[in-house]
Amino acid sequence: MGAPQAVEALRERAIFVRESLAKSQHITDNMVSILGSFDHRLSALETAMRPTQIRTHSVRKAHENIDNSLKSAEVILAQFDLTRKAEAKILRGPHEDLESYLEAIDQLRSNVQFFSSNKGFKSSDGVLNHANNLLAKAISKLEDEFRQLLTNYSKPVEPDLLFDCLPNSLRPSSSPGKQVESHSKAEQQKRLEAAIYTPPTLIPPRVLPLLHDLAQQMAQAGHQQQLFRIYRDIRASVLEQSLRKLGVERLSKDDVQKMPWEVLEAKIGNWIHHMRIAAKLLIAGEKKICDQILDGVSSLRDQCFAEVSANSVSVLLSFGEAIAKSKRSPEKLFVLLDMYEIMRELQSEIQFLFQSKACIEMRESALSLTKRLAQTAQETFGDFEEAVEKDATKTAVFDGTVHPLTSYVINYVKFLFDYQTTLKQLFQEFDDGDPDAQLATVTTRIMQALQNNLDGKSKQYKDPALTQLFLMNNIHYIVRSVRRSEAKDLLGDDWVQIHRRIVQQHANQYKRVSWAKILQCLTVPGAVPGSGAGADATSNVSRAVIKEKFKTFNSQFEELHQRQSQWTVPDSELRESLRLAVAEVLLPAFRSFTRRFGPMIENGKNPQKYIRYSAEDLERMLNEFFEGKTWNEQKR
Repeated sequence: MGAPQAVEALRERAIFVRESLAKSQHITDNMVSILGSFDHRLSALETAMRPTQIRTHSVRKAHENIDNSLKSAEVILAQFDLTRKAEAKILRGPHEDLESYLEAIDQLRSNVQFFSSNKGFKSSDGVLNHANNLLAKAISKLEDEFRQLLTNYSKPVEPDLLFDCLPNSLRPSSSPGKQVESHSKAEQQKRLEAAIYTPPTLIPPRVLPLLHDLAQQMAQAGHQQQLFRIYRDIRASVLEQSLRKLGVERLSKDDVQKMPWEVLEAKIGNWIHHMRIAAKLLIAGEKKICDQILDGVSSLRDQCFAEVSANSVSVLLSFGEAIAKSKRSPEKLFVLLDMYEIMRELQSEIQFLFQSKACIEMRESALSLTKRLAQTAQETFGDFEEAVEKDATKTAVFDGTVHPLTSYVINYVKFLFDYQTTLKQLFQEFDDGDPDAQLATVTTRIMQALQNNLDGKSKQYKDPALTQLFLMNNIHYIVRSVRRSEAKDLLGDDWVQIHRRIVQQHANQYKRVSWAKILQCLTVPGAVPGSGAGADATSNVSRAVIKEKFKTFNSQFEELHQRQSQWTVPDSELRESLRLAVAEVLLPAFRSFTRRFGPMIENGKNPQKYIRYSAEDLERMLNEFFEGKTWNEQKR
């Protein structure tokens, strides 16, 4: 295509575009004119409708106000209805349906709160007065119900039921004597620590939530003091009755002092039993139910428990105090240690049960008693040591056997070693030193006190040989007893060896004092053996001298046999040993003397008058020594 044609085509298109734009402008102007007309009409319509809109808004607002008023009226009417229903339940009382009664009280409190917050309601004051009066009556009935419910389900626990709550080893029917025989004190202590106690049911579990709810309502109503008095009076009385049924009684120091020892010992055994039952079962049970019923009333809970327990704890501890303050005597030491033991055993329970500030007096009283028992036991130790050394009993031991004081003291020491653990704890109450060393020192002092006393008693014998036999018997008994007991580990091998040597020294002294004189009869100073056939055995000794020697020997031996057959060496091994020691000295000397000088008598008249015994006769008669035979028994 040529250029002129292209230019022409562009011009035609430009004319077409200009005409199109002119038409659009015309259309736009017409639209603006139309829209302007609409705006004018709408303004006029709006002006015409404004009064109608105002009337519609007023009507809507009125409807909203009516709705709100109706809703408020409904709420108030609902509160009135709830109050009426609550009143009906309260007037019926709590006895029929306690849970509904408690719900009614809660509802009444909610109503009081509602009307207190809506004072604008013109009848609110009248409604509040009525509701508060109703609430007061409800709480009054609630107190009666709480008292009645707690009384009905608070009964003293029978002793048999309490015994069933104990571990088998502690029940009265389990023969505690047999238990002691088969188990050491330390083993018993371990068994006690591992023992399981079954708490008694003081109040049925199903009743506890009801009592708790009643207590909560009373506390919320400001009746804490009434709640406190009711709970304390009922539960304290029941606890005291339970203990009385067990046999717990209040005893003074004078009462204790007047009692025969057998009666008092039995009462102390019972007291130990009662303390364990009280702390682990009854008082522990009281704390548990007190915590459950008064949960949420912390201001009362601890004080309630303290006052429920106070009198019962006082009665129990007062007996312990009376014993600790009574006149000391050696036989009381072991019961004092038993009492100290139970207080130590219960220490963790005491700390737990009486941990609150309200219970501080009971806690301190229990700890004070523990300390007092330890102090009295320690003082009794000192008394015992002094009593042993100064014992002046006139009990005569004519046969030189073991003195009753010796066996008493040794048995005493053996019993002490059954209480080793307790004694060591006791020593540590007053001294930080090594308790093993302290126990060894105490034991050594008691043994020395005994030996000192025995030395004094041995001087009562006129026969020095019997003096030595008496000391030998008694020291040997002490050594043998120590070797067979736990005291050996504490006193040590050196102590045992030293005292065995002392026994041997007394045995040697006995032989010297008793047999030296008779052995002199079997010697002839200056005798020279004869020579030649037919010559006398001793050419320079007259027959008369030898006769006198045999005669004196016979007389002395018979006297020794008569006397010392009545003496006693109770230990068979020691007895045989002593006889053998005498025989080893006497028989060789007799055989030698008879061999040398016997022919001088045998060749004369009546030899049997002088040579009455053979060596075998003497040996047989020696075997009758130290048998404790009476004179009549010897003559048979």
